[in-house]
Amino acid sequence: MSMITERPVSNSAGQPPVRTVPEESAARDVRGVIAAYVALTKPRIVELLLVTTVPAMMLADGGMPSLWLVAVVLLGGSLAAGAASVLNCYIDRDIDQLMRRTKRRPLPAHTVSPRNALVFGLVLAAVSIALMAAFTNLLAAGLTLAAILYYDLVYTLWLKRTTTANTFWGGACGAAPVLIGWAAVTGSLAPAAWALFAVVFFWQMPHFYPLAMKYKDDYARAGIPMLPVVASARRVNAEILIFAWLTVLTSLAAWPLGMSAIYGVPTLVVGGIFLVEAHKLCRRVVRGEAVKPMRLFHWSTTYLTIVFAAVALDALI
Repeated sequence: MSMITERPVSNSAGQPPVRTVPEESAARDVRGVIAAYVALTKPRIVELLLVTTVPAMMLADGGMPSLWLVAVVLLGGSLAAGAASVLNCYIDRDIDQLMRRTKRRPLPAHTVSPRNALVFGLVLAAVSIALMAAFTNLLAAGLTLAAILYYDLVYTLWLKRTTTANTFWGGACGAAPVLIGWAAVTGSLAPAAWALFAVVFFWQMPHFYPLAMKYKDDYARAGIPMLPVVASARRVNAEILIFAWLTVLTSLAAWPLGMSAIYGVPTLVVGGIFLVEAHKLCRRVVRGEAVKPMRLFHWSTTYLTIVFAAVALDALI
């Protein structure tokens, strides 16, 4: 007879029942499953995308939009970004199991079945588009649908596996939330929206290439032609510098499109630091020194956060 009972047991002092071992195990299993599904949505990417959405909405509104509209766009945008990431994990499950960086993701780790991941991703996508269509407008909903389809069908299925320009062409997905947020407020797209879109678009190359440099062997093992895998160090350096400069110049070009020095001055300062870090990385590569690519990777995230915080502050003041 088993000595483990499945019924709650009160102690002699009349304290609340203590959960039994099977109950504790079941609770851990439920938490583990929930954590696995959350991991499929890549929450850190969702967070970064939302950093650009709300400031774009504020600039479009000329202040603070309706909190209800902000909540709907944040929820719809989070679900859409999560859906795109889940479907990306489903499509990339063959290569994720070959890379040290990704082999612990829920699909290669067999925590979630491919079928369940596919259903989960499609449901998230449907809910996100329905929310945007019902509570914002058709332009914002259409852009949301286009971003999901482009990321998963064009970038993940095709570009990522076939061309060294995959990061460049995939940049449109990461920049789409700017347009979606703007469209949700105004029902249209203005030059300032496209300028901010361009900032995020160009930013993704100097942001992602350092990560690809660090995990170069992983991508090579999986047969993914990321630029640092198949191109010379000189070519990678050139693209990092070109796109870092384009990012900063585009951010400054957005200055006269409805913003003041509240946006321009901090953008100029952090842009200068961003360029210095990009040049430092490239010099270390040329000299054969320890490259430390993640320094630029992390700083680029800080750069983008500060630029869009300046957008929001300018819109409020």
